[in-house]
Amino acid sequence: MTATALPPRPLISVIVPVYDEEDNVVACYEAVTAVLATVADRYDWEFVFTDNHRSDRTFELLAELAVRDRRVRVFRFSRNFGFQRSIMTGYLMARGDAAVQLDCDLQDPPAMILDFLARWEEGFKVVYGIRRSRPEAAWLRGARRMFYRLVDTLSEQPLPHDAGDFRLVDRRVIDELRHHHDMHPYLRGMIAGMGFAQTGIPYDREARRGGRSKFNLFSLSLLALDGIVGQSHQPLRVASYIGVGAGALAVVTALVLVFEKLFLGASWPSGWAFLVVLVLASLAINAFLLGIIGEYIGRTYSQVRPQPLTIIENAIDAATVADGGTPPKRVTFGSGGEA
Repeated sequence: MTATALPPRPLISVIVPVYDEEDNVVACYEAVTAVLATVADRYDWEFVFTDNHRSDRTFELLAELAVRDRRVRVFRFSRNFGFQRSIMTGYLMARGDAAVQLDCDLQDPPAMILDFLARWEEGFKVVYGIRRSRPEAAWLRGARRMFYRLVDTLSEQPLPHDAGDFRLVDRRVIDELRHHHDMHPYLRGMIAGMGFAQTGIPYDREARRGGRSKFNLFSLSLLALDGIVGQSHQPLRVASYIGVGAGALAVVTALVLVFEKLFLGASWPSGWAFLVVLVLASLAINAFLLGIIGEYIGRTYSQVRPQPLTIIENAIDAATVADGGTPPKRVTFGSGGEA
């Protein structure tokens, strides 16, 4: 009698972008491993750490983990390419049937991975966490809520509210991401706009386990800008509306002044204050409109200029070597990378 081979277990890729996280990488690895160990009879898994080149001991600790566990794959960039490009690289390097992205600081509970997997087994291609609460200042929490709703309003496709990058995506979605050649990826919007069966699970975000957040107000503002500009052409239309409105206001103002001069006998011995205000308002409007247009032109320039998504300085990837390949040196769209 010939023994029947068991079907291979699905491979789950756990994507963890890191930047100055020496206080958290080991704890993150241990916490996720403990969770996935409870379903080891049903799933295999791997870690994909993308290191944005901080000068602390993060990479050294990841290298030690990779020696202990061949499932740990580490890709250290030649410089800081940004949070979203780091996540995008993780997706492109993932080998799994599904990939789960979570932050290294453990604000997103690893135990929810099991809930994500359960919904994935039900047929959902994307399962994301909805932040019901989070330990931060009330004004910042309110600003985030306003931002999510603003992006959803401006976007051509509906976007989930209060959902970050903590999510599971199916291999089908990852393959589609390879065709999105966006040098300023806003993955929350890109993945939501793909369609497929998607669902959210509410949860309460926890405080950081160690270290400090790398997202200051400026970084959050840049991410917000990527979300708005990357998801919608509405700001360009707003620019057009403002230009038309400003032109109409100028015409109405001119007609009023002519009417007062011809029919009311008004004289203008000193109109310089009005003119100064008008000129300054015009300059402000022009600067605002040129700024919006400049954002789109700059992004168009980034898209047409040949450049890699990220450059890998060091890679520890036993899985790729075992398959007969070599770790990539540059990560590009359309494939997991190129040597």
